[in-house]
Amino acid sequence: MPNPHAPLPFSAAVHPDARPAPRLTWDSREAGPDVAFVSLPGETMHGNRFVDAALAAGAPFVLTDLDVPRAVRVPDAWVALKAWAQAERAKNKLVVGITGSAGKTTAKAYAAAALKAHFMPVFNTQPAIACFLVEFGASTQPLVVEMGIDRLGEMAELVELVRPDVGVITAIGPAHLEQLGSVENIVREKGVILAGAQGLTGVRGLVGAQAAPFYPGAESYGFGDVTHAGQGLEVTPKGARFTFDGIEIHLPLAARVQAEAAVLGLLLAREAGLDLGKAAARLSKVSVPGGRYRVHGGRFTVIDDAYNASPVAVSAALDALSAFPGRRISVLGRMLELGETERVLHAQVGLEARAKADLTYGVGAFAAELGERACETVPELTAALLEEVRDGDVVLIKASRGISYTPEKRAQEGVGLDVVVDALLEMRDKVRNSVQ
Repeated sequence: MPNPHAPLPFSAAVHPDARPAPRLTWDSREAGPDVAFVSLPGETMHGNRFVDAALAAGAPFVLTDLDVPRAVRVPDAWVALKAWAQAERAKNKLVVGITGSAGKTTAKAYAAAALKAHFMPVFNTQPAIACFLVEFGASTQPLVVEMGIDRLGEMAELVELVRPDVGVITAIGPAHLEQLGSVENIVREKGVILAGAQGLTGVRGLVGAQAAPFYPGAESYGFGDVTHAGQGLEVTPKGARFTFDGIEIHLPLAARVQAEAAVLGLLLAREAGLDLGKAAARLSKVSVPGGRYRVHGGRFTVIDDAYNASPVAVSAALDALSAFPGRRISVLGRMLELGETERVLHAQVGLEARAKADLTYGVGAFAAELGERACETVPELTAALLEEVRDGDVVLIKASRGISYTPEKRAQEGVGLDVVVDALLEMRDKVRNSVQ
């Protein structure tokens, strides 16, 4: 528990009324009696504008340069937070850092389940990671940290902050090209996690099967020609089955991506000396956040993979769709941050969709490239799907979510397809209720 009155790894003037807090946040809206607030500079404004609101919400303390009640007053809140995070992280015996162009959150969930570890929530920015390390660094349980980047040099900064004992790259492909520039830059930047940075030693690198060709000589995991392989993978609409070290693994409603993440988790558990049978039982119960390959069965099946998208992630989702019986329908929206090559990349994904699905829809920008049935807006797409879908169909929904977009912009660009998922499930449930 972050305690401002304990010895701190930085100089601070601690207000006598400051209290320990179970959690930290950089988002003042989350501040409350159990959540302290860290006042950091943002893209458009400084967190100091929200210090009074955090205190009014009951925040036990505020890390800031302002002289206010319950302040942990420092010259630079980000410098202090980073030092605090590094000091707490140093107390942990096993920290796993996970990056990749796709599959980070899935790998994080399975690795954490196998290791019985604390793991990062959805956000993977540096402030979020720093808060997480302050909260859990001193735990006797391992930590699993998702480390996403969208600019050159950021992975080196993250490695300095997290100092992972094991660095993992799940997959490599075009993503965040507007800032990273090229796949070659992505390979180089993400590769920093494998060797560590700034003189760090003892970092072990692991790469997923898809990423292995980009990192010759690195230890790899997954299925097929890899260093650490699961055996006998079978993927059906009911889930994935395989064996690892003689242990049979069953992952309900999972596809190959989840199975590879489970191999990673089992490998980490084995090397940590944990019981693989118990780890396998934990893996069978993993639930990833909404929008990340969730299979909703019924009179027709909806595969909700709508949280985010990149070419490599869409390809994996289409592979999963192709394993289902029945009429397969792909519903794809714009993939963001692909730079000057975005039209070509959307066209390539659209060709793959046409090869693996029986019916293809595209929405928003590049709708015609993504599907044979092109819709300008999400409402138009939703209406078309509700008219088209019938019993026995399998519908894959995938696009970049566009979190920073306004609702109007999201509808225009064809991102935020979670509303399409909701509409399909509502229709499915109405049909189900009408026949009961």
